[in-house]
Amino acid sequence: MRQRLEAFFEFSRLHTTWKTEILAGFTTFITMAYIVLINPAILHEAGMPLQAVTAATCLSAAVGCILMGVLARYPIALAPGMGLNAYFTYSVVRGLDVPWQTALGVVFLSGVAFLLLTLLGLRQRILRSIPHELNSAIAAGIGLFIAFIGLRNCGLVTANAETLVTLGRIRSPQVAIALFGVLLIAALEMWRVRGSILLGIVGTTLGAWLFGLVHWKIQPYQPLAIRATLFHLDIPGALHIGLIEIVFVFLFVDLFDNLGTLVAVTKKAGLIDANHEIPRLHRVLLADSLATLIGSLVGTSTVTSYVESGAGVAAGGRSGVTAITTGLLFLVALLGAPFLGALPAAATAPALIIVGSLMVSTVSDIPWSDPLIAVPAFLTIIMIPLTYSIANGLGMGILSYAGLRILAGRLDRKDWLLYVLAILFLARFLYLSKA
Repeated sequence: MRQRLEAFFEFSRLHTTWKTEILAGFTTFITMAYIVLINPAILHEAGMPLQAVTAATCLSAAVGCILMGVLARYPIALAPGMGLNAYFTYSVVRGLDVPWQTALGVVFLSGVAFLLLTLLGLRQRILRSIPHELNSAIAAGIGLFIAFIGLRNCGLVTANAETLVTLGRIRSPQVAIALFGVLLIAALEMWRVRGSILLGIVGTTLGAWLFGLVHWKIQPYQPLAIRATLFHLDIPGALHIGLIEIVFVFLFVDLFDNLGTLVAVTKKAGLIDANHEIPRLHRVLLADSLATLIGSLVGTSTVTSYVESGAGVAAGGRSGVTAITTGLLFLVALLGAPFLGALPAAATAPALIIVGSLMVSTVSDIPWSDPLIAVPAFLTIIMIPLTYSIANGLGMGILSYAGLRILAGRLDRKDWLLYVLAILFLARFLYLSKA
């Protein structure tokens, strides 16, 4: 049996062992375990039951990782995505006043669309029609969006009638604790400490507790807490015509985020073939789409691949056993999920700010000397946080890129899908301005 498994995961070709793969799985889990605390905290602001979302986070991550390990055999871990959870809460539920059950239905539909694109092989056309630099811009814009939410939640940035936003009260305990948390996580990152974000959240929570900012009590253990969100998605409500664009945003961001992570991790692991192509790409996207479907059913936002998987690769992970190990550890985390209470904003805000700063680093992939790419990329980055919408930033980026290509005389029939997307976004903006 052991030899069969080693042959299935290609241990010999990849020059790896069980010990290496399992340790790599532990490493990946430690570096991304913060999502068990952060994702429920964000979705709780959408009105979702905290214990249920925490359990859903662990379960969806576990299933996603195991699917990736078994189907695609890559050392890539999956969990509810940062950025997409913020979009779910702040743009869809709170911004558009959409019930969280309907928003889960939208996530489900985006997963179905992703699955169909994968099965029909249309994903390659979409990926080829949009420059990969815009993917970097989207990631950077989402990073600013997440950081802005963190700054606002801890009170470091507040509303102002004259200037829209201004500096908050630095002397308030909540702001002081949040700044301490930012410095703590940044220092741990600088010292290359594994699990720096998770440790930073714990340290900041202890500091908040000392200042009397923690007011929650540990809830009784409820193994079936997940029933509060399990199968509570509203698919008929999500089919409303005004929500179709949200389905597209979830789909588009997940598609490019997954591809970007896949390229980064496979390059680092040396798993790209001689033709510079990623083997079993079809299975990778299949695992991702199935994980999103399952996540929406149990009660969480879009599940996607995590760039923190690179930590496991750096530790020697090369096969799907790394991802499976990470998934099993998320199942272990599920046992303690019902004990978690609401973390104070002073504890979660620093993590959001640091994660935002890490995502903004993708701007280095953008050729700023080329206006054809630089201008659409800049509009994408700046419009996401300033309009509080990933959809607006994405639309401005695609629309300006398509327009500049036409003005440059680079209209090509093979890019028809790009222009279709641009027309759809133009129609959306015109409709919103009329409303």
